[in-house]
Amino acid sequence: MAFNHLPAGAHDAFGPLSIPPVTHSMPMANISPPGGPSAGAPAQTSPQAVLDRLTAGPSRASRVTHTEHLPPRAARYAVWPDRIRPEVISAVRAAGIEHPWAHQAQAAEHALDGESVVVATGTASGKSLAYLTPVLTALLDGSEAPNGRGATALYLAPTKALAADQRRAVRALAAPLGNAVRAAVYDGDTPVEEREWVRQYANYVLTNPDMLHRGILPSHPRWSSFLRALRYVVIDECHTYRGVFGSHVAQVLRRLRRLCARYGSDPVFLLASATSAEPALSAERLTGLPVREVADDASPRGDLVFALWEPPLTELHGEKGAPVRRTATAETADLLTDLTVQGVRSVAFVRSRRGAELISVIAQERLAEVDRSLARRVAAYRGGYLPEERRALERALHSGELLGLAATTALELGVDVSGLDAVIIAGYPGTRASLWQQAGRAGRAGQGALAVLVARDDPLDTYLVHHPEALFRQPVESTVLDPDNPYVLAPHLCAAAAELPLVEEDLALFGPAAEELLPQLEAAKLLRRRTKAWHWTRRERAADLTDIRGEGGNPVQIVEEGTGRLLGTVDASAAHTTVHEGAVHLHQGRTYLVRHLDLEDSVALVEEAVPPYSTTARDTTAISILETDVEVPWGEGRLCYGSVEVTNQVVSFLRRKLMTGEVLGETKLELPPRTLRTRAVWWTVTEDQLDAARVHPEILGGALHAAEHASIGMLPLFATCDRWDIGGVSVPLHPDTLLPTVFVYDGHPGGAGFAERAFHTAREWLTATRQAIASCECEAGCPSCIQSPKCGNGNEPLHKRGAVRLLSVLLRDAEPSA
Repeated sequence: MAFNHLPAGAHDAFGPLSIPPVTHSMPMANISPPGGPSAGAPAQTSPQAVLDRLTAGPSRASRVTHTEHLPPRAARYAVWPDRIRPEVISAVRAAGIEHPWAHQAQAAEHALDGESVVVATGTASGKSLAYLTPVLTALLDGSEAPNGRGATALYLAPTKALAADQRRAVRALAAPLGNAVRAAVYDGDTPVEEREWVRQYANYVLTNPDMLHRGILPSHPRWSSFLRALRYVVIDECHTYRGVFGSHVAQVLRRLRRLCARYGSDPVFLLASATSAEPALSAERLTGLPVREVADDASPRGDLVFALWEPPLTELHGEKGAPVRRTATAETADLLTDLTVQGVRSVAFVRSRRGAELISVIAQERLAEVDRSLARRVAAYRGGYLPEERRALERALHSGELLGLAATTALELGVDVSGLDAVIIAGYPGTRASLWQQAGRAGRAGQGALAVLVARDDPLDTYLVHHPEALFRQPVESTVLDPDNPYVLAPHLCAAAAELPLVEEDLALFGPAAEELLPQLEAAKLLRRRTKAWHWTRRERAADLTDIRGEGGNPVQIVEEGTGRLLGTVDASAAHTTVHEGAVHLHQGRTYLVRHLDLEDSVALVEEAVPPYSTTARDTTAISILETDVEVPWGEGRLCYGSVEVTNQVVSFLRRKLMTGEVLGETKLELPPRTLRTRAVWWTVTEDQLDAARVHPEILGGALHAAEHASIGMLPLFATCDRWDIGGVSVPLHPDTLLPTVFVYDGHPGGAGFAERAFHTAREWLTATRQAIASCECEAGCPSCIQSPKCGNGNEPLHKRGAVRLLSVLLRDAEPSA
């Protein structure tokens, strides 16, 4: 039997709600009663004072495992390059900025020299101004041209919210420049009547890669005047373009460069990134161009107090009697409540949409006990909301009407939430780059700030709160992407051919794999070669066949059955596990039951209900090896990397009691299987190794399964992924290897680069995995070491000690590096 651990979409990212928001064994949030400190009163400026209030009392104080103090940093100033227009410098001064920081001036100098540049500095380090000054200078120069449209610039953001926020900032900064700067957002929310004006007259267009891919590039003749005059392309938050999404965006940018060349322009690319390892190398992989690097952060920083917070054990027991910690969701809701009562402006970053909703609801209920008006000052913010809902929340956050927000990473990416005093991070966000990006949302304008990482009951989170050096003494990760992934490249070659017939001179732009793919696309009758060019053969638009976010098709619309009201959407890849018939769905604090899932029409019909349970999908997975690219000996065992095919089917769902996590029942489902061809790393062990590890047949499956779970949980320390990007399967006797085998695979077609990174860091990765299991205080395994929140087999079987012994023997003779 194979034991599997699925990537994103296999189970709700929040997992089963096995612990209630409040347990009797835990104290309530530190809410001041009427007559105590006034609700909503201004917070003390010291972040340490805020933390001291949060940890008042012995129970709370013991939850902080480590506190890191980052001292303030003084600014280093420079002067703007003399080629920046004086009107632009005056506008910057009018905004209250007398002198640029050194990194801003350096980046602007590269841009003016016609060199693509990436600015990789911390949050709130003024990256926007670094690229806006040369861009505004170009637009101002272009406005004085006697004929034509003048110079144009394109801004790309990974989210609609960030593009809308940047438009506000650009309009405010450029107001003294009059009509010379005509900034406009062009995305899926832009009204049809505005789109023609944007195409014809806007000279600074703010959009996202999705709209560039589906809307602008396929309609390039209508954008010809804009593309012909394109001087700069700004790519904001470029560190988010990783994995399959980043690989798709890399090919979208190559298509953009190709069309620009046909129209006679050669834009300079200006990239802004959170601090990351090798930012220039990542930017070059993304754009296909040489890129200069500016990474010496000269901005001032207030003191940052960063606390690592481990929720306490409860009196409850979970699967197999394992001790269970209070959930990060419940703990974060308490902290957000406390901060709101104290008038501390805060954002709680939550990994799942469901978690954001729950934290918001719990905090609102607690606040209503203190002051009903405070309950209205906390809300949830996540993807899947309707555009008007997102905009209203963004306005409320900017105005200060909201004091607390429970948000998914939709709010992480650069949206200006100036004035925040504290950030709570509910669970490690997957990478150190994201951790610092989220922590940096507080403390803007140089004031002190508090950041709290609340650990989930998860191997990696538990490891990190007890090994703070892994967070505070290690560099951030390199961004992993693979533009040559054939599953990524092939549809973009089709889209490029549909935009303009492909010629041989174009192939170098798309990378070395392009030439090999063209005969396959011809054989599939997607492209046809006529004379010297390849043409798109279908009637449908080629761009519409590709989902650049790798989400596996059209989003499923969630519709209220009785009214026909659209509540929101869920990614197609997650539909089988989150909106199957009988699933519990949360939306803006309300609970719904899914009555029908129509996969053909991508619609889930729901009705409002208040069930006393949560739901968790269960599934089966099989994996077969298609090709082994690399194989190295590990003692008698083998470590391998190559291509695999994964077949997964959701077969049932469990109903769990909200208060205890007790399973109330299992309901069968009839959903079609889904097949994934991807890349994987796998390792095998021999009979002699099993004997040496004292892993006998009766515990073999549990030992392999436990090692698989823990290794998936630890991989984010070594690759820019989180456990929801990857999956795994463990098999006591695999038909392709004829040995006990553990697989870890990328959860995206063609792979995302994560399994390859795992292969190359295998010794370090599996050593950390063994340490995480062995150091856990539990007796037989728990969510902090070997149990997984998304295990398709309900965490059965698992054998903790067997996994430790097995990994010890495997690592004993392992190569120093793969």
